Amino acid sequence: MPEIIQIPVELTHFKLPEAVQERLQVLLARQDTGEMLTHAEQREAEGLVELAEFLSLLHLRSQRVMQQG
Repeated sequence: MPEIIQIPVELTHFKLPEAVQERLQVLLARQDTGEMLTHAEQREAEGLVELAEFLSLLHLRSQRVMQQG
């Protein structure tokens, strides 16, 4: 039987802070225009994308649980 993990409701509404979201957009825009990012900037962008995807997944799962519950 799968284990059920309780997620605090406050956490499901968490999103990237505006400044962090803006930084990610700057990095992605630079990359989209063909500008080479430094290795550190590439790692930063990848980490921020992973975090944004995780938060999005967390939000979607919490919505599904609330609809079922």
